[in-house]
Amino acid sequence: MSSFFGVLVSDPWLQSQFTQVQLRTLKTKFMSVKKSDADHVTIKDLPPVMEQLRGLHEVLSEEEIRNFLSESYPDMNQSIEFEPFLREYINLQAKGTSKVGGKKKLKGSVSFLKASTTTLMHVINESEKTSYVNHINNFLGEDPFLKNFLPLDPESNDLFNLVRDGVLLCKLINVAVPGTIDERAINTKKDPNPWERNENHNLCLNSARAIGCTIVNIGTQDLIEARPHLVLGLLSQIIKIQLLADLNLKKTPQLLELFADDNSKEVEEVVTLAPDKMLLKWMNFHIKKAGYKKTVTNFSTDVKDGEAYAYLLSALAPEHSSTTMIETTDPKERAKKVLETAEKLECTRYVTSKDIVEGSANLNLAFVAQIFQQRNGLSTNTVAPVQDTPDDVEASREERAFRLWINSLGIATYVNNLFEDVRTGWVLLEVLDKISPGSVNWKQASKPPIIMPFRKVENCNQVIKIGKELKFSLVNVAGNDIVQGNKKLILAFLWQLMRTSILQLLKNLRFHSKDKEITDSDILIWANNKVKESGKTSHIESFKDKSISDGLFFLELLSAVKRTVVDWSMVKKGEDDDEKKLNATYIISVARKLGCTVFLLPEDIMEVNHKMILTLTASIMYWSLQKQGPYEGAGSAAPQEALPEEEEEVEEDEEDGVSFGM
Repeated sequence: MSSFFGVLVSDPWLQSQFTQVQLRTLKTKFMSVKKSDADHVTIKDLPPVMEQLRGLHEVLSEEEIRNFLSESYPDMNQSIEFEPFLREYINLQAKGTSKVGGKKKLKGSVSFLKASTTTLMHVINESEKTSYVNHINNFLGEDPFLKNFLPLDPESNDLFNLVRDGVLLCKLINVAVPGTIDERAINTKKDPNPWERNENHNLCLNSARAIGCTIVNIGTQDLIEARPHLVLGLLSQIIKIQLLADLNLKKTPQLLELFADDNSKEVEEVVTLAPDKMLLKWMNFHIKKAGYKKTVTNFSTDVKDGEAYAYLLSALAPEHSSTTMIETTDPKERAKKVLETAEKLECTRYVTSKDIVEGSANLNLAFVAQIFQQRNGLSTNTVAPVQDTPDDVEASREERAFRLWINSLGIATYVNNLFEDVRTGWVLLEVLDKISPGSVNWKQASKPPIIMPFRKVENCNQVIKIGKELKFSLVNVAGNDIVQGNKKLILAFLWQLMRTSILQLLKNLRFHSKDKEITDSDILIWANNKVKESGKTSHIESFKDKSISDGLFFLELLSAVKRTVVDWSMVKKGEDDDEKKLNATYIISVARKLGCTVFLLPEDIMEVNHKMILTLTASIMYWSLQKQGPYEGAGSAAPQEALPEEEEEVEEDEEDGVSFGM
């Protein structure tokens, strides 16, 4: 039976500063600099590699890194081992932080606002921990399973102990975005075994990606060990998504009122405004009307004196407010009065007066979002939401899937709205560089914000040029089509990009016959053969086969690649739409539980959207080939089945940046 071996570091403190995924990545990069004829890595080999590392890239130059290392190692020909390399990396991160003086957020740091869970700065914020525990107690206190373990004590480590089994995070994701996880797929036992615990964490991480969380350098083992900084980073993202869920025109069309006097804003820009930006817009709308002269641009320094809150609550809840709240000059005293007023609106779950005064961005955002939920102060007139056509609905589902896929790749830019964010070309260049390393000429690319329109066209022209080199079908398509936001062409380009990524991944797993390209047909043949080998009779003619809609083929395929993953007592016959939806929802959760990163919706299976069906099949195939070895393609012998022990092997390698789009 095979097992997972992590990268071991002799110093426990040093080991605690990194996740296993980070250690494996850093070890690979460290070993890559060793010359083929050398026995050791030397100091002079490090600067070019370290300059590209997360947290240092675009912060410290290669020359600055060389000068810093020379202070500790005057002899640049001196050899260095892996552990000292890690220490120098941490020291360089601190130097980078000092250099930017807190004005620029280092790539790779935890940010509630930017949705990232990657960090080397492992400082646990007790206020945030308390806030998240209160949130969990409030929203999951009546859960049939978790009520046996709640409420949690925020002063203890109850939170981290409960996270280890994976159930809590899965349940919280369903609170944030109801229906994301089919709870029939969660292993709910008082004492789950290691494989069941691992499946729960797979389900959690892949579902978190599917609601918009950015999961970088965090694996199932990190959750099993309940690493506090990673757990809190993930919790912050999930809770943020829940709290900001209504800050869009579809859910709250009355938000249009915020833009009534802003003639410069086109409707498209309003629709695509990120939720946290919309929250700031809403806050400024009310405090301006109340007489506040400043503009709040963040949830930290701009609110720490409490004055903006005093004006906001005076505007929204005049019956609970007093003039002394605004007139008070002492920030600490004002913060207390703000919370006394907010308490009358039941809005004190997330912050204390200390959090306000210290400018805790995460908790202040949560506080303002809670005020919005309780009393948004917008017009009570009924505003009819825009009705989507069937084509709009399908485009919206594809936009969602491509956006989540892009964000799962770990590129530097976070995509909030696909159709708007790709128009500069920069995001597409980042994705192309991820899929086809070295294909982008960055010297000819312009990074946002881009003022001159022709720079956007130049970026998008390079996108089209690379697409043609990758043999995409781009007849009569120009870079300006992307700049103009042509939705149909953008979706078509992204589908080809995603499909190329999928086929490349599968080809790389097939260690033999690498010169032969994998095709859609190979994936179809593999799936049918796999089901047939398991003794089942289901068979599909293509990825458009209408029989797919009942879900039974995919349930048999999932069971074929891992016989214990499907609980057949949960499966329906798929004879009507209700049963089909139950099966489709279960399929998606089981695939994620297995370790597949997929972004499709139940409707995509029910309606047999062939693009989504292809990516789901390819994701299952990829997982299976990782476990069982190379696949030679159509007509070759089927790969040998894994032994029962191997089927239940605990894995964490799914977090190394591989994901399938739908």
